[in-house]
Amino acid sequence: MADRKPNRLIKESSPYLLQHAYNPVDWYPWGEEALQRAKQENKPILVSIGYAACHWCHVMEHQSFEKEKIAAVMNEHFICIKVDREERPDVDAIYMDAVHAMGLQGGWPLNVFLTSEAKPFYGGTYFAPQQWVQLLQNIANAYQQNRQDLHETAEQFVEHLNISDLEKYGLKQSDKQVNEEDLQQLYRNLSKRFDRERGGLAPAPKFPMPTNFLFLLRYFNHTQDKTALAQINLTLREMALGGLYDQVGGGFARYSVDTDWLVPHFEKMLYDNAQLVSLYAEAYQVTKNPLYKQVVYETISFVERELMSSEFGFYSSLDADSEGEEGKFYTFTKDELSKLLKDEEPLFSKYYNVTAAGNFEHGRNILHRRESDESFAKENELEIEVLQEMVSAWKKKLMKVRAKRVRPALDDKILCSWNALMLKALADAYYVFGEKPFLDLALKNAEFIFEELREGNKLCHNYKNGKATIDGFLDDYALLIAALLRLYEVTFNEEWLQQAKRFTDYVISHFLDQEDSMFYFTDKSDEKLIARKKEIFDNVIPASNSVMAKKLHKLGLYFDNAAYQQIADKMLNTIIPLLIKEPSHLSNWAILYYNKLTPTAEVAIVGKQLPQMREELSTFYLPNMVLMGSDHKSKLPLLADKVPVDGKTTIYVCYNKTCQLPVHTPAEALKQLQGWQQQVKFPAL
Repeated sequence: MADRKPNRLIKESSPYLLQHAYNPVDWYPWGEEALQRAKQENKPILVSIGYAACHWCHVMEHQSFEKEKIAAVMNEHFICIKVDREERPDVDAIYMDAVHAMGLQGGWPLNVFLTSEAKPFYGGTYFAPQQWVQLLQNIANAYQQNRQDLHETAEQFVEHLNISDLEKYGLKQSDKQVNEEDLQQLYRNLSKRFDRERGGLAPAPKFPMPTNFLFLLRYFNHTQDKTALAQINLTLREMALGGLYDQVGGGFARYSVDTDWLVPHFEKMLYDNAQLVSLYAEAYQVTKNPLYKQVVYETISFVERELMSSEFGFYSSLDADSEGEEGKFYTFTKDELSKLLKDEEPLFSKYYNVTAAGNFEHGRNILHRRESDESFAKENELEIEVLQEMVSAWKKKLMKVRAKRVRPALDDKILCSWNALMLKALADAYYVFGEKPFLDLALKNAEFIFEELREGNKLCHNYKNGKATIDGFLDDYALLIAALLRLYEVTFNEEWLQQAKRFTDYVISHFLDQEDSMFYFTDKSDEKLIARKKEIFDNVIPASNSVMAKKLHKLGLYFDNAAYQQIADKMLNTIIPLLIKEPSHLSNWAILYYNKLTPTAEVAIVGKQLPQMREELSTFYLPNMVLMGSDHKSKLPLLADKVPVDGKTTIYVCYNKTCQLPVHTPAEALKQLQGWQQQVKFPAL
């Protein structure tokens, strides 16, 4: 490798592209230079898309892209472009959609063949070396002999790519009102997919999908349906005790390959950990389960320790592999544990279900638990405090051992959207637990985002080595707006709210499709690709459109802005028919449905005891509320005429611009909130 000349990717900042910088393939990054060359030479384009933590991407690189003979075939017949899907989600979305349209299973690595105009005609995912070379030869021959046919095929795919998801599913503006009956139907359709033994949604592989459970928390709050709460608790407990969660160092892997949450795909992504901090913090408000609190604290520790830059930006991910083996960094053999823990090893092995044969490759064990500390302590005749001290000591010893191991590779690019999720997670954790270091870290991260990823009211998507090079996408704006609203609710610093409004106005002028009130994923001033997509479906990260709709609803209340509310209403009304049928793919929209049905409480705290009152109020689970506060004159319409009564800090509870009598304690405010909920609630069907 050392004697090889680097290709063009050596100038890139993405770790994924840099991994390919010494391939003999004549790679280009996505951009004008490659697209122009394809046109000039009238050659087909091969676009190969992956990301740094992707196991099969590495495999295909080692087997094919590093081989001189295979690279020679690629270089002779194609203009070869490498794309980091996390840097260019816009490019990835188009060509992934094309592969689906070809009737193929999507995934990464994604390899798509395009005409010289960047229009797709064939594609697939991972190919073994012989299969890959054969495919390259076949496509090169077809391009020579049947170019016209391939161009016609490509035109048809481009036509398909320019049909929006709304058209595909026949979704139009409707006057459908939110109602209790449809909420119940939506829940029934979601519950059909519940795995009632191990939690989550069946079948395997199982992804955490936090928005599904954030919706279920709200549904339970609204209906007090014990089955919904049982499913939330089952899922959160099984994930936290399983191999999906790093029992030693905290933090979650990306997904579990089995139904038991035991064997993870070991890569750890910032976006999963951020959203799971938010979910476990919210679930703690409802249940006060100490396990959930532990998960929040340990996961934040993991992110701070392993994914944070010296500038307080958060890196993207950790690889699944180290030393060429998946999970090697995180797993242990019984022998290793015996040497390390000596007399305590049998108890440790019982606690973490360790066996001599192991439950993973090469006799190694994925540590996991099957019961709570209370039940384990009782069973083994230990005081709970003694057990917890032992567990804490075990973790410290294992962390020391892990510190000496070869670490999984770090993807050290910093993405605005994923940092926004982590910023919101820290603010959520502070809101629930009042732990000042969480807020301090949130504020440092917010400062970093504003310094390095923002130009005026415009955002950048990525940052590395002091440079931001890609314009912001809709998810960068939407998720940052969501984080800033939460930051306002924990600090009552109105600048965060004003900035959320400025970004919102920028999004409306640069991303909105006036015809259907949905937002495009790309800025109108950006590079024009062969299609301009809109993200509708909630996935492991919620869709940028559903996040935008929720935040427009909230900002509409904060600023008494009817235009924001109207856009949010139109967006939701378009989605409702599909939402009721397919809630597991639209659960963030389902949260907005709940917010519209219940309706949103406007809670204002005014006076000197502002932080204490806010803290007391946040011990209660109040998922559908805009919270504001001030100890001075405020510019916010909802605070303009609200003053402390009798010189004491006062809480106003309002709905639809109608306020209850002002009160002086969170307990009284809670009574008003609950009383109003009872009034608007329809009988359960």
